[in-house]
Amino acid sequence: MARWVAGLDGCRGSWAGALIELDDPGAWRVGLFPSIAALLDGPEALLAVGIDVPIGLPDRVSGGGRVADLAARAMLGPGGRASVFPVPPRSAVYAETYEAAKALSRAASDPPFAPSIQCWNILRYVREADGLLRERPGLGRRLHEVHPEVAFRCLNGGRPLAGAKKGPARQAGLDQRRELLAAAGLPPALVGSDRPRGVGADDHLDAMAGLVVARDILLGRAVPLPDPPGRDAYGLPVVIWAPASVPPGQAAERDAMPSP
Repeated sequence: MARWVAGLDGCRGSWAGALIELDDPGAWRVGLFPSIAALLDGPEALLAVGIDVPIGLPDRVSGGGRVADLAARAMLGPGGRASVFPVPPRSAVYAETYEAAKALSRAASDPPFAPSIQCWNILRYVREADGLLRERPGLGRRLHEVHPEVAFRCLNGGRPLAGAKKGPARQAGLDQRRELLAAAGLPPALVGSDRPRGVGADDHLDAMAGLVVARDILLGRAVPLPDPPGRDAYGLPVVIWAPASVPPGQAAERDAMPSP
């Protein structure tokens, strides 16, 4: 039986995706998918998908936010914790307008906070994942929350990366991420592949980072943040999955995918 895994990253109203068959790494593809369901219901019959979107939403926010976000910020440290945005309460996620979302978030958080406009703009992805998992709970066995910066930090042996994926050091940051994906065992053809039309270079690599985590989840070596995971009111897991660490420049045999 083919063992396909994938990574997904939100991209301009759609999803940047990267897929690979674990026992035949020459079999891979990248694409821009209109929905999460379009990927999960695809011909590959994916066994695990790492998705960069919060899964498991709080009804009320207190104590600094979701346990998964607290664990991820603690792991990333001062230089990277800002990449883990605070997830507003479920009522705000489903608000019809930004103004309503701010009011609902303040009413259901302690201390009160309102989502930023950047957060509001990506809540469409959160609603899509949450709605799909509540409508089709069996998909929870295949769809798992990841965070690209957590993944890359782990692949870099727990060290901060030398460059960001945006800003003046963008090219160096993207190059280092490609090196880390290759060291984690992804085939060079996939790591160096042209990104699909409409997909940014950072989204393309973030989808691959999600793929690496999905692989490690399937192989039983991924790390949950926190351990054990939390649960929301609907029983959805509140956990960010991280890959097994790979020291920089070392493609350990246990982490390498078989050669085609």
